[in-house]
This record gives sequence, C-alpha cells and structure tokens, in this order.
Amino acid sequence: MARRYDCNDATDRTTGLREAASAVRRGELVVLPTDTVYGIGADAFSSEAVASLLDAKGRGRNMPTPVLIGSPNTLHGLVTDFTEQAWELVDAFWPGALTLVAKHQPSLQWDLGDTRGTVAIRMPLHPVAIELLTEVGPMAVSSANLTGHPSPEDCDAAQEMLGDSVSVYLDGGPTPGIVPSSIVDVTGKVPVLLRAGALDADELRKVVPDLEVAN
Repeated sequence: MARRYDCNDATDRTTGLREAASAVRRGELVVLPTDTVYGIGADAFSSEAVASLLDAKGRGRNMPTPVLIGSPNTLHGLVTDFTEQAWELVDAFWPGALTLVAKHQPSLQWDLGDTRGTVAIRMPLHPVAIELLTEVGPMAVSSANLTGHPSPEDCDAAQEMLGDSVSVYLDGGPTPGIVPSSIVDVTGKVPVLLRAGALDADELRKVVPDLEVAN
C-alpha cells in the first residue's frame, strides 16, 4: 500500500522524507516534486530498482532514465571529460531546468538503460527534491506518468497513474509548470542543444556563445 505525505506540513514532510529515503535504500520507487513536473525516482545504482521504474512507466530501455543529484559536487564522481563550458553551464543554471548529457565514469556500476556511455543529469530547483537527493545520493528520475500520458503537475495525477507501484508519494503541491528542462549535450568540444525547454538557445548562448542547436 502506497503512503503519501504532505510536504507543506512540517511534521509530515520530515516523516515523508525519512520514509522516502528508506524506500529508496530498499530498492523501492518514490514520487517526488521537482521544479518542472513530478518525478518517479529510484536508487540510480540499483539496476533492479531502475528496471522497476521503467516497468512502472511502461517504458523501454531505449529511453534511458535521467539522473538527479543534490549538489554540483556530486558530478566529480559521476562524469568524465567534463569540459570547462559544461562547468560554466552548471554554475549559471544549476539548480534549475537544465539537463546535461555527459560521459559517465566507465567504472560506475549502474544500468539506466541503453545510454551508450552517457548520462543525462540535472540538479532540480526544489527543496523537497534536493533534501531527498542529499540524503540518498543520485537517483534515477523520470516524469511520474505512464508513457504516452501527460506529465503530472500535481501528486494526485501521479498517484492516479502509478498507484501502488510506488511506495512513497511526497506531495509538494502543484509544480510551477509543465515546461520541461532544456537538454544540452556536453560530450563533444561544442555544447549542442538537443531540446529547448525552460531555457532557449539565446539564454544559453549568454554563457556558451558557440552553442549549436541539433537539427
């Protein structure tokens, strides 16, 4: 039976975050608010938990799960060949709605799907998400919807779709909007905008003027 906690209530929030952290450590799924939409998350280093996440969404391995982190410092243990321009993007837009596709450390024992040696990584601008991520470390997080359905802007919508496949729901109220994060590939010499979302090319070029836009 799924448990749900109102994170706008101080006592419920404390209990909910503790229960969510315990669930993640047990390899279970949690739903959490972010600065874009609600996400369904699991321990990024548990291949079984990530597989359960993909199953819950009805999503294939060909659509790998992004990773959320609670601090830019966490990047040092996760990515390699991270360019100066990539760090400039982190400094300018994190925490926030910018996802970076980078080469992950070859030694990492995780299975996020068919990533071809890369990881899509982001630090969300939401206090509940950051508190949970700080407690449990990197989480594989995807939008908390069934594949093909709208991304949820509130906890009710997420729970309606995912039900008891999730152990803990953290209800942070409505999210600010459904505009997704922008995605920039920083695996090459020049950053490439793969998807314009909350940040457009002009905004990003204020930091990395040679940014290219994928066709």
